[in-house]
Order: sequence, then C-alpha cells, then structure tokens
Amino acid sequence: MTRQDRIRTVSRRGFLEEIFSAGALIIGATPAALLAGEADRAAWHPSVYLGLQKDGTVILVAHRSEMGTGIRSVLPVIAADEMEADWSKVRIEQALGDEKYGSQNTDGSCSIRDFAEALHTAGASARMLLERAAAKRWGVAAGQCKASNHFVLGPEGKKAGYGELAEDAAKLPLPKPAEVKRKAPSAYRYIGKEMPTVDLGGHVTGKAVFGYDAAMPGMVYAAIERPPVMGATLASVDDSETKKVASVSGTVKLEGLTQPYLFQALGGVAVIAGDTWSAFEGRKKLKATWTPGPHAAYDSDVYKAVLLDIARKPQKVVRKAGDVDAVFAKGGKVVEASYYVPLLAHAAMEPPAAVASFENGKVIAHAPTQNPQAVQEAVSAALGIKKTDVICHVTLLGGGFGRKSKPDYVVEAARLSKAVGKPVKVVWNREDDLRFDYYHAVAGMYMKAAPGADGQPAAWLQRSVFPSIGNMFAKDAKYGADFEMGMGWIDNPFTIANFRAENGPAECHVRIGWLRSVAHIYHAFATHSFVDELAAAAGADRVDYYLKLIGTGRVIDQEIIKQGADHKPHPKFPIDTARLRRVLEVCASRSNWANKKSGGGKGYGMVVHRSFFSYIAAMVEAEVDAAGRVRIPRVTYVIDPGQVINPDRVKAQFEGAAVFGTSIAMLGEMTAKAGVIQQKNFDTYPVARIDEAPHVVDVHILPSSAPPAGVGEPGVPPIAPALCNAIFAATGKRVRELPVRKTRLV
Repeated sequence: MTRQDRIRTVSRRGFLEEIFSAGALIIGATPAALLAGEADRAAWHPSVYLGLQKDGTVILVAHRSEMGTGIRSVLPVIAADEMEADWSKVRIEQALGDEKYGSQNTDGSCSIRDFAEALHTAGASARMLLERAAAKRWGVAAGQCKASNHFVLGPEGKKAGYGELAEDAAKLPLPKPAEVKRKAPSAYRYIGKEMPTVDLGGHVTGKAVFGYDAAMPGMVYAAIERPPVMGATLASVDDSETKKVASVSGTVKLEGLTQPYLFQALGGVAVIAGDTWSAFEGRKKLKATWTPGPHAAYDSDVYKAVLLDIARKPQKVVRKAGDVDAVFAKGGKVVEASYYVPLLAHAAMEPPAAVASFENGKVIAHAPTQNPQAVQEAVSAALGIKKTDVICHVTLLGGGFGRKSKPDYVVEAARLSKAVGKPVKVVWNREDDLRFDYYHAVAGMYMKAAPGADGQPAAWLQRSVFPSIGNMFAKDAKYGADFEMGMGWIDNPFTIANFRAENGPAECHVRIGWLRSVAHIYHAFATHSFVDELAAAAGADRVDYYLKLIGTGRVIDQEIIKQGADHKPHPKFPIDTARLRRVLEVCASRSNWANKKSGGGKGYGMVVHRSFFSYIAAMVEAEVDAAGRVRIPRVTYVIDPGQVINPDRVKAQFEGAAVFGTSIAMLGEMTAKAGVIQQKNFDTYPVARIDEAPHVVDVHILPSSAPPAGVGEPGVPPIAPALCNAIFAATGKRVRELPVRKTRLV
C-alpha cells in the first residue's frame, strides 16, 4: 500500500460508520467532533498539524491544497524531520476548511514561507515530548534520551517506539516556546533532500481524486448558461426544448452579481440533469435573452488604446526621488517606450468543478479549491448561513494558478443544491473556463529615461495603468492596490538619483483576479524590456549595465519609504540588492554569457528580478527563422529562494514556470467585443506545445541561510522580457506588446 492509498478525507457519514463498526458510540457529539480528522482523534494530538497513533503511525495534516506543486508532501516533511519520524510510517491527511489551521489560501507562493516555522515547531515539540515521556518511564533525565528514526533511545540500551509512548506523551504539558529546540540543519534527514511526493502513486494508477472525480450519493448535474457580459441580467428564458432532453429534470434561475463582486456566482440559468452530457445538451437548447448592462460597450482594442493614452499623461505619483522633470527639461537624449500586456486567462488543465449538498441549514462541499476557508465565507454569505455550517472537503486540483482560490463555482453548486433539494455537481467545460474567468489584468505602461554620459539613466519615469483586483472588493477602486504597486513597481531596485513611478486609473469591464505572479508579469515586462533598450542605446553589455544600474549591495526598504512609496518592509525579507546582484552574476557565469554572440537569427536575453521574496536571474536563448517562427533552445535560471525544503520540487516549479511564462509571452491574449469574451477554447487561446516550449530548462539553486521564500511564482516574470530581449538580439526587432505572435519578426 502506498502512502497515497492511505490519504483520505473522512466524511460525517464515513466517520459514523467507523465509530459504529469499532463498537464506539459518541453520545451528544457536536458536528465539530463528528467531522474531526484522524489526526484530531489520534491517541496523541499535540498540534493541529500532527497526531500519533498507538501503532506508531504519524498523521500529518496537509492544510494547504495540492495542485501540482508538491506542497502536500513538502510541508509535512518539515514536521516529520523535526520529529525524527520514519517517513514510511507517516500518513498525510488532507484538512477540511477550518480557521484553526491559520490561512489555508494556497496562493501567493506563501505556504512554506508562512508555515515552515509552525511545522518546525510542531515536529520539534513532539520529539521533545516523546523524549520526556521516555525519560519519565525509565526514571532518567530527559537529556539522557534521544529520538531517532521513530524510536527514543535511552541509557543502557533502552529503546521505545513512538507508538508505545503516545499515551504517556499525551499526559505531559506542551513545551513552552522558548524551550523548543529545533534540529541543527546538519542533522536534517529529509529537509533539503529530494523526497518523493505522496500523491505520485494515485496519479500513476488513476486513483487520485480531483474535483471532476468528486461525487455524493444521489447527486444531479448542472450546466449553467451565464451572462455573456459582466453585469448583464436575464431578461427572459424559454426552456421548453431543454426539458425534452433525456434526463433533464428542469432549470433553475440564479440571481446575478451585485457589487462588490467578491466571489459571488455570476448568475444565469442552470440546467439540472442526471448526467453531465444531458446537462450540457440541455443548455445548448436554452433560449435566453439578456439585458446587457454597463459593460456591453467593452472592446479590448479600444480599451488598449485608452490605457496606453492614460499612461502617456501625468498620473498619481507612487514613488519619487529627485526631480525627473528638471532633468528632462535640460534636453539631450531621451529614450521612451510604451509596453502592453493583454488580458490573460488561467486555463488550468482541470476547469472548475464542485459538488455540494445543502441540508438542514448546512452545506457539505467537495471542491478543487485553493482556499477552503474562502469557500466557507462565500457560501455562507450566499446562503445566509453560518460560516461554521459550511464544510469544505478539498480534492486534488488539476492546476490552479490562482483561479481556484476564487470559489464562485462552489457557490453555484451550493445555491443549486438548496434550490433542488439534492446534492448538485456543477461542472465547467473549457468554454466556461475561458469565457467566465477572473482574468489577469490588461496593462499599459510608459517608460522614459534620460541617459547620462555613461549611458546610465540620469532620470527615469515609469507609469503603469491597469484595472485593479481591488475592484472586486471595492466597486470604486480604479487605481492599483498597494500590493499590486509593490509587485515590481514601487520596489524598483535600481540606483537612480531622479526617479518617479506613477499609476493611472482604469475601469474594470470583466472580473479581474490574481494569476501566477500577478502584477509582476506586466511590471517586469516593461521594466526589464526598458533596461535592455537603455543598454542597447548605450552599446553596453547587458549584464554589466544591469550591475551598474543595481549599484552596490544594500538593503533598500528605507530608501523606498523615504521616497514616498506605500511600502511596508517585511522583517524577515528585506529587499537586498546584494542577493539580486549575486544571482545575476552566477547566471552570467553558468550560461557562459561572456561568450554568447547574438545576431543572424540567434539571440540571448538576460533578466534579473525579485518577486515573492525570491531573487531570480534568467537567461533565455531564442532562435528566429526566416518565417518568423521562434524557437527557445534553452532557459537558464539561477535562483536564491532562501532555505529549500525539497530541491526537486523547487526545480519542477521553475521548469513549469518557464513553460507558463512562454505561453504568456508568445501566445496568450483574451479579447472582447461588445463586452463578450471572444476566446472559447485552446484553438483561440493557445498554450505552448512541446515544440514551442523551452527545450532545456536549467535550474541552479544557490545555497542560502535566509528564510524560505516563494518558488511557485517567481519563475514566471523574467521569461517574457528575457525572451523579447533575446528576440531583439537575434533580429533587431523590438517586441513591446504581448503576445509575441502578433509582432512581425521578419
């Protein structure tokens, strides 16, 4: 039996079956007790993340969602290592949505960053208590006992297994925080090593349960005809032909959005049927008419021109040093450029899906969600019930990229279950997924610099204009939120005496949400493309130019604050330009940059960027043939993400990021006419295929004693600018608007 075979979520009914079959009966049990997981019910449960059974099985709780990153394996490894547990005796339990675990939002590359310390503490505390329990049993000092590979060893050859000590340890008080002693890094058995993922067996045997696989007894299926334009309302519907489809039992009208939109269901008309095929067939036969609403005039081409026009005019200042206007007023050489990144869709392999049951004022849902607590909040708000009366079971996710932390699809299932009195499974197809996404924001940016005698910018002006994610939470939000401004904009790391960053207002015409690396995508594209343009204007080597622009190694948080930016330094993760310089220098060395010769259809681009507290340098090699087709033989990453728990998972994230970033740069674009999204499937919203993806992705991790930072997202932002810089080096053609496929390269 593999560890994956032992991973399961216990339902209320399943738990009752277990306790009755075990000859136990809980009288007057609360719903919370009935829904307790195995770790909670273990013989010893010293932490919300950990339980120990009398047979020695260690149950480690995965409170974050698994969507291909390996997080369900990596976080528990920390506790297992600190506990000195035998990994073969560890079972992983997926947590329900519950605030006792802290944040469960598997987003923002923060799972390890935010919870490594808690898992270290949980494991180390358990180890210490087992040693104390053994010491008490043997009548010796705790210092004479040492945990080792699922046993506690004592003087004179004494030895006790963890299971034997579980009940004794449960009687001891938890150690005080100051008493907890973590293992020395040199003693780690799992941390920093390549460990297998616990879900691998289920993936290769087909036993793994994803959102599309989730089921509940007696459930029906729903396909929803949603408003074609954001904010449109249903004027009329004729479902007479729909009801003739086999197994269709009826239709249900769903009210639409109200502002702020948050994670509400879009509304529309749901077709209820006994199977998915019938539900979708019935939906095709609906005759629905819509009152368009305020966004029916949205045209992405017109909107693009509006954003770029706003970006060319003075806007709200978000960071300022010196006087750029005075420098520009002197005349002389000026370099300026506008950049554009279109709307992007998440397009995860598995579109959204959820099954939910409403009964007696409570909801039980099974969903591929990145944030089960958001499910609780959104469903409780939609149905007018308590958050604690929403139970969310988390399945595996077939990709997420930020889309599945927005649980509108779970709200749909819960609302429909309440309406029809049965469990309802809502399944989105690819067309639904692309047409009704929370899109990554379109952005227009303007850059201007006055190079000095050495080619370095004596003055630098940058403006960014994009519809903010904040609009989903506050209807009047037209400027970038603070967190968006802090993603590669106000945290510009360059040494420039005269610098100004601005942000302009933008209207939202579609739902806007975070996508893998968020505002870093467009801010990194503009910033690092412009650096390359300045270096070209100066006739300078790109790496040398970058290093001089970054300046000396220093922590720059206070500089940014003094320059008026709304920047809140992180106590554990200061902006350290020495680390930025180091990844660039090592990447240049590892990629043999000094000997790279561009031209004749082959070129090399270099970018260095900090995001999610990690420092990343990327060199992209590009070849452009006579027909303008682009090939990417190699991407070289050098990364400093702080302490690494599992290097194999880190490398996998960057390999995936190179492909994801290539798709964005080369191919990705969502467009709208009359408020309606035009792309419906991968024929019109392509992603990189095997011959378009980078052929080789070399990932080099620098050793670091810094705290662990993000790795899921930081590999994405450097790819688009590095690729476009490489294309310029190969062809002399500048790409200032994405996707690259829309620029004529020959």
